[in-house]
Amino acid sequence: MPDHESVRRLRAGAQALAGGAREASAEAVVRRVFAVQAQDSTAADLGIRVRGRDITAQAIRTAYEDERSIVRNWYMRGTLHTVPSDDARWVLQLLAPRILAAAGRRYQQLGLDGDLRRRAGHLIRRALAAHGPLTRAELTEHLTTLGVPPDGQAPFHLIRHAALTGALCHGPQRAGEATYVLLDDWLPTSGRFRWEGDDALAELARRYLAAHAPAASEDFAAWSGLPITWARRAWKMLAESGAITEYGALTVLAGRLEQLPDSSGTADVRMLPAYDNYLIGYRTREVSVPALHQARVRPGGGLIRPTVIADGLAVATWTRGSGSRSVQVDAFEPVPPRIGRGIDMEKEAVVGFLRPTA
Repeated sequence: MPDHESVRRLRAGAQALAGGAREASAEAVVRRVFAVQAQDSTAADLGIRVRGRDITAQAIRTAYEDERSIVRNWYMRGTLHTVPSDDARWVLQLLAPRILAAAGRRYQQLGLDGDLRRRAGHLIRRALAAHGPLTRAELTEHLTTLGVPPDGQAPFHLIRHAALTGALCHGPQRAGEATYVLLDDWLPTSGRFRWEGDDALAELARRYLAAHAPAASEDFAAWSGLPITWARRAWKMLAESGAITEYGALTVLAGRLEQLPDSSGTADVRMLPAYDNYLIGYRTREVSVPALHQARVRPGGGLIRPTVIADGLAVATWTRGSGSRSVQVDAFEPVPPRIGRGIDMEKEAVVGFLRPTA
């Protein structure tokens, strides 16, 4: 049975968070991890930074807005993620029906019946075609013409519904604020989806394992928001094709065990943002966070704090100071000098990344 350290090293290595692994561009990072948690855009940028080699905030904006190689939208569990642009449509087609079904009760509570959602979708498409990119506030103003109250959650849910039905995605930032654009204008279609049906399900599971293994089907279900019955079906398909192999009670992609990161030498210290994939991509955090300090990483209310890891193991939490010009680290226990040096280097890198340019 593999021990926690071996599992942790493999997982951290898969996420480009250990063994010196770093990708050269924002697109390469997102392709490696497949989906970066992006509820908070700054946290998403920090999640790309920590897996990259000297990637600047401007380089990430270029990937989003000029190259359009990565895109932000609602995917796994109905939450915002950044994914490779050429995967945007097939993943949405696989996940959206269940997300929309799960939102049915909330739509009812907000008075958003099927007819209003359809009319709102048409209006949003027309507004973006004529005036886009538009911010949430600007789209909300258009929606008020249908009698939608501007306050409360109704506008957000109608915008999200339009995204989940393939109408829109996040576009360029405007003065630091997100805007929305028509998906087909922003990312021109290449025809057929890359994967559909069970093929799409198996491919999503394969991408998950490439970025998170060793893992179990229950971890995939928790990450994706899909039912455990679907996750087990995906595992069965991958097993039948020879794409996966067992690693104790867990699963890895065939051939991946040779890629165990080197544990010798200096500690590989990384400063993860809040809600980072490495900490929320599994059912539990028992492998990556010491049991005594679980509550410091996840204090309650759904919060996952920014966390410092060394060779994949959480050793501290951290916060940004005023104006992004300082970083405060709260270590769980006194850290040895080799980890302390890594923390100092990461603090400097984070401050440099976040500091506004003159």
